[in-house]
Amino acid sequence: MSGIPLSMEHQRRYSHHYERLLASKRLQLIFGMLVVVIAPALYQAGLNQLMQGDTHWWLTSDDQWHALLGTGVAYTLSVTAVNRLSRLPGTRSYLYVVPAIVISYLTLMMVLGVLGLEYSRHQVGLSFLLAVSLCTAYYYIDTRLRRMRFAVVPYGKAPSLCTRPGVEWLSLRGPDLVGLPRIDGVVADLRGELPSEWESFLADCTIHRIPVYHATHAHEMITGRVLLDHLYANEFGSLTPREDYEVIKRWMDFTVAALMLPLLAPVMLLTALAIRLDSPGPVIFRQPRMGFHCRPFTVYKFRSMYDGMKGAGFTQEGSDPRITRVGRFIRKCRLDELPQLFNVLKGDMSLIGPRPESMNLADWYRKDVPFFHYRHVVRPGITGWAQVEQGYAAEVEGMIRKLEYDFFYIKHFSFWLDLLVVIRTIKIVISGNGSR
Repeated sequence: MSGIPLSMEHQRRYSHHYERLLASKRLQLIFGMLVVVIAPALYQAGLNQLMQGDTHWWLTSDDQWHALLGTGVAYTLSVTAVNRLSRLPGTRSYLYVVPAIVISYLTLMMVLGVLGLEYSRHQVGLSFLLAVSLCTAYYYIDTRLRRMRFAVVPYGKAPSLCTRPGVEWLSLRGPDLVGLPRIDGVVADLRGELPSEWESFLADCTIHRIPVYHATHAHEMITGRVLLDHLYANEFGSLTPREDYEVIKRWMDFTVAALMLPLLAPVMLLTALAIRLDSPGPVIFRQPRMGFHCRPFTVYKFRSMYDGMKGAGFTQEGSDPRITRVGRFIRKCRLDELPQLFNVLKGDMSLIGPRPESMNLADWYRKDVPFFHYRHVVRPGITGWAQVEQGYAAEVEGMIRKLEYDFFYIKHFSFWLDLLVVIRTIKIVISGNGSR
């Protein structure tokens, strides 16, 4: 043993029994059910007793039962969504409370309406307000108290990788945790050579349930990037996307695109008319792009440049003389991307995935950027993890960083990561940030 005190288990955050109860997601869900679901139902029953002279202090009508069951499902979905999103890099859980609850309760009312089930609107409304208030307060306090804190073993690549702001990194001077505040885990370069006393220290951490993270995994968990220069030959298997979700996602893409096109048709017609009146040339811009499994396809976009400028090079930051007046507006609002919904219907693209590059750029990047073609293991997307995290990239260095985000997306290919991309995309579209 390395001489670590027997109280080492108390060096881990939330190691005390009362702390485990306070941090328990199950307890949070149960307590929330009492406040958000049961309390509005009892209030509605009491209100009915006063107004109608009902002698039963409980639910006496189907609309109250429908509201009770519906709000229970909606609250559970909301909490589940926020908890899953909060595990992803760069998220502050309390910022996703309102979107998650709004979507869940709107979905509840839509489902009840489609099924033709009556429900107590006062009961659902009260439940909604309590859910927003309770969850916002809980997750705000939880986020403020749970700033990540890791102890770093000073060997190998760990010190150079553990520098991300927003996380408290504590460099260890010896193989012990004496004098340190309680931590969320220990980070070490597990592929490097470690002295025997440090190996014993890491074993003791594991025994006392203090998480031990490999340095590249910790970096990936915090930054949302898979470093290209730390990829190992046997790691490509872990970058294979889940095939079951791939099938589900294709059906989701098709359904959403088919529903969105009729709704967005007036906007697309007005955009096409504005482009036609603003400058001569075709309304739709077509370009061959590298797609799924490295197969070329033709991408559709609203033309935002003067006709004949499509081979003029990279889009310039700021004022680009090649962009038309209408083009500048539709780029800022991302309206130029709307025709790609037809690419989604055809199966060339997904709503979410790595952005497709032109054939010339793809060939150029393949020569200078390691593993570039591996990003084509999934369908390209209208928006994606790299787009919301980094934005536009043309130079090789920027493309390498973007590819690291793409690899993270492929490795963690899931509904929850897609949902996070959707939320951040909506935020970017509203703010207009990152447009060119």
